Amino acid sequence: MTPTRRQALAGIAALPVSFRAFASSPAGHWSNTLIAAARRQIGVTRYYDPAYVRLDYPRGDVPADRGVCTDVIVRAFRDAFDVDLQKAVHEDMERAFGAYPEIWGLSRPDRNIDHRRVPNLETFLTRQGARRPLPRYRSGWLPGDLATMRIDGLPHIAIVSDRFGRSGARKVIHNMGWGAQEDDVLRRFDLVHRFRFAPSAA
Repeated sequence: MTPTRRQALAGIAALPVSFRAFASSPAGHWSNTLIAAARRQIGVTRYYDPAYVRLDYPRGDVPADRGVCTDVIVRAFRDAFDVDLQKAVHEDMERAFGAYPEIWGLSRPDRNIDHRRVPNLETFLTRQGARRPLPRYRSGWLPGDLATMRIDGLPHIAIVSDRFGRSGARKVIHNMGWGAQEDDVLRRFDLVHRFRFAPSAA
């Protein structure tokens, strides 16, 4: 893995967000909507580009043809539910900056990049009550789950698909270095967290 790729993955990624974390809800309409929004990025987002970019706020984004693993998540939630994780993460970090990882030497939130870092999304989702135990078996993953993992020790995040791969595990939709793809990788890497984050019926 090249230093650029290593640096890229390392950088990536009480609350009034219009979401409710469901403890054990089966796959349903919301998960189908999320997966479809993620799948629409395939063929559009063709490059892995971790460059720091000054973004509009709220609803800022890098060009649609590029991004990192977290951009797949951010775009899917915006497209599926009109929910802006850039704004949600930024506002939560303003309220509780000390709860977030001290990895990047920052003294205050940065709305251009915070939501694009996996450890920050892990913290945000945990604070939302969306964290669930890792399944004992790969078959325990549900469509619409968010899976975080470590690739050579570096953080990565993906949306669990409703389709299965040849390994017998569900595929994931993510950007691991060559654009948005749907891949059979749940058996390949060290899984760290499982999140189930559904839009609130309210």
